[in-house]
Amino acid sequence: MTFDLNPETILGSVERATGLPLTGLISPLPSYINRVYELRSTEGEKIIVKFYRPGRWNPTAINDEHTFLGELDKEELSVVPPRVLMNGTTLDTVNGTPFAVFPKKAGRQLEITTREDWIRLGTLVARMHTVGSKHSANDRLIMHPHHSTSADSDYLCQNVLPVQYRESYRSLVRELIDLSSPVFEQSERIRLHGDLHRGNMLDRMQEGLLLIDFDDMVMGPPVQDLWLLLPDRAVNSGTEIELFLEGYEQFRDFNRRTLACIEPLRAMRMIYFLAWCSRQIGDYQFRRNFPDWGTDAFWRKEINDLREQMGFVRESSGPAS
Repeated sequence: MTFDLNPETILGSVERATGLPLTGLISPLPSYINRVYELRSTEGEKIIVKFYRPGRWNPTAINDEHTFLGELDKEELSVVPPRVLMNGTTLDTVNGTPFAVFPKKAGRQLEITTREDWIRLGTLVARMHTVGSKHSANDRLIMHPHHSTSADSDYLCQNVLPVQYRESYRSLVRELIDLSSPVFEQSERIRLHGDLHRGNMLDRMQEGLLLIDFDDMVMGPPVQDLWLLLPDRAVNSGTEIELFLEGYEQFRDFNRRTLACIEPLRAMRMIYFLAWCSRQIGDYQFRRNFPDWGTDAFWRKEINDLREQMGFVRESSGPAS
């Protein structure tokens, strides 16, 4: 499904949902998956409206995200929970497209330059995970090789990959699942941000770090919200990991054996990204962002990249230290 949005639809739907009279300002914001715009009320209030890609999440899954944000906000973590709308909920729809409205929060790009920065990150993520561990999100993806990765691989091999590449790809994914599943079984499974890289954290100076964009919230191992922040592969980031965990373990325990999940998670992200891309080919922005998608050279590179990554997975699958 694709978006059915135009300026009149955007402004009209948000005015009806919020009760706010809006100016004609519509500023698109970058987002690969959803359509996100900054709007402004006639009284000068700045708001962000997120139109969720139709068919990606069902309403219950979106509400899982909103519930998690509300719980984090209640515990005084710096997040941006959605606005309660005129219908008494945080979600509305227009032309089959669900949307939510958020207050605009500004901040500068996060820079991690000192030991204290890594410790501060660890404490923040631990506090988030403390809240995330209190409840489940049953309609969210489960980040586990036997769940998300197996489903992504099946979809790619059945619907997307050229026939000549399918067996090679299946073989690599089967090896990934076999090697990595045991260490995933050692980890707890909680609600996570899911896409916690530096671009999804803003520094608001005296107000602290702001966590944004929970659209990829998942159920999975806590280490998922660590590895995307690292400056290099785990084997080269020992100092950063130790500092992060120094802060993290002030608030909750961390199973250090699950650091062995990092290289499998990197491979799983590669597979997930291909499956995600394959579902966006009807979007008008897709060809501009991925002009070589689907070519023979494209698939050879993707399989070679996964094969190379599997070398790191094999190295990390030895006995846990």
